[in-house]
Amino acid sequence: MSALTELTLAEARDRLAAREVTSTELTDAYLAAIEASDLNAYITVTGERARDMAKASDARLAAGEGGALEGVPLAIKDLFCTEGVQTTAASNILRDFVPTYESTVTANLWRAGAVMLGKLNLDEFAMGSSNETSAYGPVKNPWNEALVPGGSSGGSAAAVAGRLCAAATGTDTGGSIRQPAALTGTVGLKPTYGRCSRWGIVAFASSLDQAGPITRTVRDAAIMLREMASVDEKDSTSVDLPVPDYEAALEAGVRGKRIGVPREYRVDPMPEALERLWEKGVAFLRDAGAEVVPVSLPHTKYALPAYYIVAPAEASSNLARYDGVRYGTRVNADDIVGMYEATRAAGFGAEVKRRILIGTYVLSAGYYDAYYLRAQKVRTLIKRDFETVFAEGIDALLTPTTPGPAFAMGAKPDPVEMYLNDIFTVPVNMAGLPGISVPAGLSDDGLPLGLQLIGRPFDEAGLMPLARALEDASGHLTPPGF
Repeated sequence: MSALTELTLAEARDRLAAREVTSTELTDAYLAAIEASDLNAYITVTGERARDMAKASDARLAAGEGGALEGVPLAIKDLFCTEGVQTTAASNILRDFVPTYESTVTANLWRAGAVMLGKLNLDEFAMGSSNETSAYGPVKNPWNEALVPGGSSGGSAAAVAGRLCAAATGTDTGGSIRQPAALTGTVGLKPTYGRCSRWGIVAFASSLDQAGPITRTVRDAAIMLREMASVDEKDSTSVDLPVPDYEAALEAGVRGKRIGVPREYRVDPMPEALERLWEKGVAFLRDAGAEVVPVSLPHTKYALPAYYIVAPAEASSNLARYDGVRYGTRVNADDIVGMYEATRAAGFGAEVKRRILIGTYVLSAGYYDAYYLRAQKVRTLIKRDFETVFAEGIDALLTPTTPGPAFAMGAKPDPVEMYLNDIFTVPVNMAGLPGISVPAGLSDDGLPLGLQLIGRPFDEAGLMPLARALEDASGHLTPPGF
């Protein structure tokens, strides 16, 4: 049975279509692996529903029917609303919330025939870079269970790396797909803002949040994104553009592509292992036929501080709806104000409270212009930097994904130190661009490190052959014991 969980999504899809394996067999193999795992990657396992969905997929496959993901077992970050299945955002305040509707992204996946294994752990309300803020406990990294898997999509990354699903959904507000992918040796793809509908995803920062896949391979990411992406009349920020065949785009090749290396992404001090990894990535792309040139993104250094004004401000607004009145946890008190205060005090964790307080402060009278409005102006300058570089003929940018490998649980109690994990990923969200993290090598301690490719708006297809070139040169990374 364990051999079945070693299949990539593409391999599972092809073997299912050829009737060499059944969805029921695949699903049972993953459910057995989940039962035996102590990674704490899942909040909710939907075994009965998964087996029912697998049985239905087997019937469609036997009849020669079925969608692009027919019978493939997936897992869903517990930020996506799933009809009739508990959706918690890893927070006590939503512990008892069972949606009566399905998010657009997950509805697309079920329509394509995928099977839902369950809901995955994350940092509470997607606020965190280590998956230590979850009300359901931290997720463990399959490479070393004493280390964090990254966040906020830590459960998604750990489940994929730990062979607990064929692929998983994640969300990325400031790096929450790409950063955990880098720390677990998986592929994490953050699409352009607007490529995937945000409807039915529990909101953190509405102008930054974007859904995307975490997978074992670049091909798997291409397959997942094609099914996840769509225009949606229920989401005014989703963009009505054709969704390309991303898997076919893998064959385009990289010869003649111009790749920019932004000099501002060299942090001081630059870890030697990271410098070597970056140079290796440059060499890989040159050997594949691409031209690599230095470029400048002068406002990069302002991206992280601006992000940590914009994102908490939007979180403060979005999380005001959790008041104990309509859904979720309620803590009763003598009056309604007391009930609000008691519910929110008990329901939110420390990091969520911190960001609500910061966000409320920067939006308050007298501080809005000094902080929030200024941060939005900086955001425009960051976006303009990317536009200038792409207008000069650059097809994509190559950077590290994270400033280092996975770190020990509890090693970064200082919030600012934790926020610095997003230093290479945040600019992509501020500009609304697509980015993909590809496993590219190991640290001196034998832990995975990732390289990030950043593309033009809505040119995820253009990133695919570049990402595959890095993957082909680096090889696939597998956690010890898997």
